[in-house]
Amino acid sequence: MTNLKMPSDFLWGSASAAYQIEGAYQEDGKGLSNWDDFVKIPGKTFKETTGEIAVDHYHRYKEDVALMAEMGLKTYRFSIAWSRIFPEGKGEVNEAGVVFYENLIDECLKHNIEPMVTLYHWDLPQALVTEYGGWESPKVVDDFVNYATYLFERFQGKVKYWITMNEQNIFTTLGWMTAMHPPGKFNDEKMYYQVNHHVFLAHAKTVLVFKELMPTGKIGASFAYSPSYSLDCEPQNAMSKVDFDNLRNFWWMDVYAYGRYPKNAFTYLEKKGLAPIVTAEDRQVFKEAANQIDFMGVNYYQTSVCEYNPLDGVTPFAEMNTTGKKGTNQVTGIPGLFKNPANPHLATTDWDWTIDPSGLRYACKEITSRYDLPIVISENGLGAFDTKTEGDEIHDDYRIAYFDAHIHELMKAVDEGCEVWAYCTWSFTDLLSWLNGYQKRYGFVYVDRDEEGGTMNRYKKDSFMWYQEVIKTQGGSITGDK
Repeated sequence: MTNLKMPSDFLWGSASAAYQIEGAYQEDGKGLSNWDDFVKIPGKTFKETTGEIAVDHYHRYKEDVALMAEMGLKTYRFSIAWSRIFPEGKGEVNEAGVVFYENLIDECLKHNIEPMVTLYHWDLPQALVTEYGGWESPKVVDDFVNYATYLFERFQGKVKYWITMNEQNIFTTLGWMTAMHPPGKFNDEKMYYQVNHHVFLAHAKTVLVFKELMPTGKIGASFAYSPSYSLDCEPQNAMSKVDFDNLRNFWWMDVYAYGRYPKNAFTYLEKKGLAPIVTAEDRQVFKEAANQIDFMGVNYYQTSVCEYNPLDGVTPFAEMNTTGKKGTNQVTGIPGLFKNPANPHLATTDWDWTIDPSGLRYACKEITSRYDLPIVISENGLGAFDTKTEGDEIHDDYRIAYFDAHIHELMKAVDEGCEVWAYCTWSFTDLLSWLNGYQKRYGFVYVDRDEEGGTMNRYKKDSFMWYQEVIKTQGGSITGDK
């Protein structure tokens, strides 16, 4: 199995998000986003970090793309900041913002790097939040479709691969259930499901417009997929896995791929008075879009364990490890259905994320069997404390071991019949890790900055040269060591 290779047209890539790397948050006509406001709330981020400067990719994109070209990347997945294109979320276009992305796309193409564009990676124009509540209002659907349509028309012929939404399950859960992301609502469960419905409509209508404009282009959504294992063969624990999958995984993927909500989960929410309002027109739009999406995007980091959770058990609300102090994550779940304890058979990162390379293969096989769709691994990576030596070297053998094991499992999945188009690591350079500040590093390229600032100089880590060889050999250099 260690002699496997990826097909010659496989897209070896890496990924980023606008808010996490660009900076220049008020330059060249950009409007404020919901994150620009949210990070000003004391205690929301590690050491009050913001993306106002981030890692200054806005001014250093040519340097970063040159490093990508040196590595040999075949694709670069990045997001566009909606408020850089439409400062008010709609209305007048900010041409300077469009030109920045046009230049970035052209720079990628110049180096034979396929641009893969994410339309929404969590940064909503604050003007739309102020006007009508952002995703809480159905008005946002048309505004999102208008924004997407403008970009499709502007970059037609240059960008083939598009992703509508990044991790819809994450930004809605942390935004309306745990108050950890904007708009900072806590346990607003009814609105949480209605917000998700609006996001689904924005996704679906965007897919339909895209296919009219670019029928040969490729479009899908990226889902933060955490495949699940039952704790054991105790029937109530096995049932907890079914409930977890329906409410935490298939609730999103079934809409993307089938155009409908999972029936058991919808029935459960109806009985609780939490189900979203779904019209016959909505169902038709969902179905038409599902018939036209091209791939399932997967952001894979970890698997989950499912165990029955009694009615007086743990809730969805607990402390999340955002400091890197191992062992501070708390168990969560839904009373009466499931909870997600730690997996005793697997190691974890300093942020208590389970390290499970075989879970990536599991995810691909499950998607292939359930949806029969091609797969784009739009994120996979290891957040860690990296140290730069006095000689400006970064020895991240732990990251190399992580990627080696995950890519090996991915190649097994392809060998077993899964159609995988791309593998994008998270991330190319170090960046702002949302709530975790700058100390949680993911990149192949070390950026000299921390919570207090820095020079922004770039340094290649050991993993940079390692991935360069992986790409050069089409995965032939992967050892499969775990």
